[in-house]
Amino acid sequence: MNDPDLPPSPGPSAPPAAAPAPPAAAPAPPQQAAPPPPFSGAAPSSGGETAARRAVLDVRDEVGKVIVGQQGVLSGVITALLVNGHVLLEGVPGVAKTLLAKTLAAAFDMQFSRVQFTPDLMPSDVVGLSVLDQVPGQAPQFRFREGPVFTNLLLADEINRTPPKTQAALLEAMEERQVSIEGTTHPLPSPFLVIATQNPIEYEGTFPLPEAQLDRFLFKLVVGYPTEEQEHDMLVRHHGGMNPHATADLVRAVAIPADLAAARREIDAITVEPAVLRYIVQLARATRESPSLQLGVSPRGMTWLLHASKAWAWLSGRGFVTPDEVKAIAKPCLRHRVLVRPELELEGTAADSIIDGLLATVPTPR
Repeated sequence: MNDPDLPPSPGPSAPPAAAPAPPAAAPAPPQQAAPPPPFSGAAPSSGGETAARRAVLDVRDEVGKVIVGQQGVLSGVITALLVNGHVLLEGVPGVAKTLLAKTLAAAFDMQFSRVQFTPDLMPSDVVGLSVLDQVPGQAPQFRFREGPVFTNLLLADEINRTPPKTQAALLEAMEERQVSIEGTTHPLPSPFLVIATQNPIEYEGTFPLPEAQLDRFLFKLVVGYPTEEQEHDMLVRHHGGMNPHATADLVRAVAIPADLAAARREIDAITVEPAVLRYIVQLARATRESPSLQLGVSPRGMTWLLHASKAWAWLSGRGFVTPDEVKAIAKPCLRHRVLVRPELELEGTAADSIIDGLLATVPTPR
């Protein structure tokens, strides 16, 4: 099962219409029956295809050699990578959260590090520390030893099982792309993406992420169980001898960081009409004025909603953003940035349902 709020694919490229609103009679590829997996199929016939977008399509194909299902989650993670964001994956154990991150890094030819967050993990275990070098015949001197955060894709596994002090060690790295140790700033490699995971059913011995850190994640994606057919496909592959953990044998690098940089430049050039910008502002302000929420979306969350909408439009093959892109990624982008009032939370009201209500009430630009 994919994240219920993030469509499994942005869909094939739309016709290159001059106006952002296509005719009502025009077909809508993302709504066609039996939608394909994300970025699937041959290159779109539209003349808007670029080498960077083709590279992203190839990454999808490579990841699909190992990951069965989870198309919506994969689309969300790639979207975050395209806009330099971070992702929080929430799901029960055994639904390929770790495998997805490792495979994606291999397909993009990026460095990958994994940290298992535990109650005794120290900040220096994540960011690094200064060690005393004693070389015979030389005066002792301190040398900085980089931690696992110095990578392209960092998997913070079960991030809510470590104390806040260690969680906070990621704050500067996630926001500033750097680490400060003893007054010296050490820049992180580019690109840099944090994929954090947490288990939604076991809360004993956990430390909920503070709001300041949650707000630094572009998306919170729900990783559910695969469908029956997808689970059958998994068994067929395993029965055939496939080892999903042998990433080097199954996945080849089909894109490089330069492709990612080119994609980001193309996304920056995506057109956003003033009416759509106003729509995003109204959605953010509606969360702050909602009587059901005690905390609404921050200005940072509002800007992330804009960047993610532009990336989603780019993946759809369009050169402009429509309200549909904003609505498609609203819940994954906003659900972790709002706080439901305690009395409503006790009644079972979830942030997703409140966001659905706001999407239905805030006027959509035409």
